[in-house]
Amino acid sequence: MKNRKHTPFLSQGVWSFAACALLALPACAQSEKNDTLRTSDTEENSRNVMLNAASANGPREISIGLPGGDVNVLENGLPVVYNSNPHNVNTHWRGDGSLQHSGLLKISETAITTGNIGYAVNSWGQLGTDTKRPFNGVVNYNTNHFGKQQFDVNVFGALGKGWSYSGSAYQNFDPGTFKLRFAQYQDRTEIYKFALTKEYAKGRGRLSAIYHYSNSHWLSNATTGAPFIYVGDGSVREIPGFALGTSSYLPNQSNILYMDMRDGRVKEISLYDGTASRGNQITLLNTYRWGKGWEWNTRLKYDHALGSYLYQTPMAMSEVDATAGYTLREADGTHTPYAGHVQSRMSCFNRGFIDESFLTTELQRKSKNMTWRVGLNQWHYDVDYSSSTTMYDHTVEAMPRMLYGTSNDKTHYYGDTPYYNFNQNASEYYKGKENKLALYATHDWDITPKWHTYYGARLEWQHVEGQNAAVRNADGNYVGRFAGYHLGATAPDGTVIAPTPFKYDWLNMAFTAALTYKVNKNFGLTADFTYNTQRPKMNDFSPAEMPNTGRISIPLGRAGIYYNNKWVSLTSLVSYIGKTNNNSTLNLINPNDSHDVKASALTYDIQTIGWTTDAVLKPFKGFDLHLLFTYQMPKYKRYETSVTFSDGTVSSINATGNIVTEIPKVLVEIDPSYTFLGDALRIWASFRYFSKTYANIKNAYYFNGRWETFGGVEWKANKHFTLGATVINFLNQTGAKGSIAGAELVDKADAAQYNGAWMAGSYIRPFTVEFSAKITF
Repeated sequence: MKNRKHTPFLSQGVWSFAACALLALPACAQSEKNDTLRTSDTEENSRNVMLNAASANGPREISIGLPGGDVNVLENGLPVVYNSNPHNVNTHWRGDGSLQHSGLLKISETAITTGNIGYAVNSWGQLGTDTKRPFNGVVNYNTNHFGKQQFDVNVFGALGKGWSYSGSAYQNFDPGTFKLRFAQYQDRTEIYKFALTKEYAKGRGRLSAIYHYSNSHWLSNATTGAPFIYVGDGSVREIPGFALGTSSYLPNQSNILYMDMRDGRVKEISLYDGTASRGNQITLLNTYRWGKGWEWNTRLKYDHALGSYLYQTPMAMSEVDATAGYTLREADGTHTPYAGHVQSRMSCFNRGFIDESFLTTELQRKSKNMTWRVGLNQWHYDVDYSSSTTMYDHTVEAMPRMLYGTSNDKTHYYGDTPYYNFNQNASEYYKGKENKLALYATHDWDITPKWHTYYGARLEWQHVEGQNAAVRNADGNYVGRFAGYHLGATAPDGTVIAPTPFKYDWLNMAFTAALTYKVNKNFGLTADFTYNTQRPKMNDFSPAEMPNTGRISIPLGRAGIYYNNKWVSLTSLVSYIGKTNNNSTLNLINPNDSHDVKASALTYDIQTIGWTTDAVLKPFKGFDLHLLFTYQMPKYKRYETSVTFSDGTVSSINATGNIVTEIPKVLVEIDPSYTFLGDALRIWASFRYFSKTYANIKNAYYFNGRWETFGGVEWKANKHFTLGATVINFLNQTGAKGSIAGAELVDKADAAQYNGAWMAGSYIRPFTVEFSAKITF
């Protein structure tokens, strides 16, 4: 399955936050305060927020039992980007030295203030207001044994008369864990920020202006696939000559051909340039305080951006003999017949030209036992986006070679190239604007010393208007994609492909309420409920069919107990979450022709029932042990779709009642750490267990449970200099994870015949040793 519109930028592999990371546990709420509302009623403890098992950069996604959606990352109280496809958060934001604080917003707070469901990384920039010294700073350096070089520096200080400044630069040169022959780096990102701040007299607040520039080439989505042998018992073996995670599975082809969805012209672009993303952003922040606890916060930003994604998605894999018509092109230009394994691959070049603006303003008042707040969002998104798809085939080996077709091939190649079926698969197009205007309010209230409540509501007007390429024929049926699809093309039935206009206005809402009862100073009961409604976003209009515009309802309810004393903090909660009318797209492969791939739009429901128990133990000075156990049952509801292929073959999927792909039922986390020699030396480890996960929608394939392991040491030589070392996957686990490419239509009854077959999918991040240094002055 490849749901490209909703692919999360933060890698799966999740669940390492502290006691409150999964289920908003009040016993562990963070107490840090700042000029904005960042108290225990809004933020979770954010332990290990940057500890990512699947990517060297960016925080992990926190799964709540629902399929991946846009991950919420906020900077200075505003979303980093409006939509992560095609302007990926990792290309515009990193957790570097420019940040003064990073936390984790509760699900309820995220729902009320942004309209989204899920946890949100909540980051705040260094604005230079914490000191009267003119020159202060931090320098961070990070490297690993694969050759990554990452630097960032932040300098800030006072300018006099209430003025201060902050400037930062981030540089990342990351070749990844295997060498690409067409590019030097898998991640080449640079980010620059400069802030100027004026403090109001008598501590009344401050006004800040920030300029932010980013330039990134992030190839991660083009490099994640790999081949393996599926044994049949949930395990995999490496194919001869290929090491999962350290061998390249991309051909030595620096450029790809594609047909532009907008004009039908065949163009060429390098894989490196196809990932180019840039952002030019201006932000204004204003905080003003009156007496008696009154405070007014206004945050405004505008971003002019180029966003790009490039997928090189493995599809079907087969074994052929020399009569199949595949050839290898030799150095002298001649072709020789090929026999062996063949990997079909779909290249998706996503690019959007974006203008986005965000305005959030909040008025709040704090008193002795309560805080109330009223806020307003005015967010606008203007985008011109297309995704052009190309198919090609290659050999299955480390450093694979491109395969060419001959006259007896069933596919239609473009000239003397290995590329075929331009835009037949998951090609996309939309152009237009989306606007969200929302009013929200919250009330955090200590009713009595024993009773505490937090509740809030949000009303949101969403306006979506634009055009896409979901075209109907004279009979009222969707034409669907075909080879050579673009605006202005003529379909086989004579339909001319022209932009289709759409326009919608919706009212969305969110409500939340939480109640905590303290039975005594150690023990208490807690419960909360959040209900959110949404409608399709602009990116949901990208496929060949109009999306289901029905209301999306997301109820979330939890209840449990907590217990705290000097050496233990324990919480146990049961939870339920559901989501209706999920819009998704499946790329399905014709069982009779592996080159015939069709994108099928569908709508489905999902629900998850879970139980989480979390404990933080401190049995003696310096030692900290975090333990987490989660059991959950995520199931598809009303999950049915079918597709008709070019040869008339009809294939259908009914996954209603199946376990959701890639989400484990059982998760265990063990995080010990020990600090000694005062606070100069700290050693730590993190063990995460993920139980059996299904690798296709019909639950025919599965991967056995696995461990993700981390460990490290940190030495504070003095107050200015810190050294650290981290080992990722120190047990050197190898294997596959996620889903299996091209396996959506395989039923459980047929799964055994594929035991021992060569397949392709994602893999566990390989053994990696990282070193870091930090200088503060």
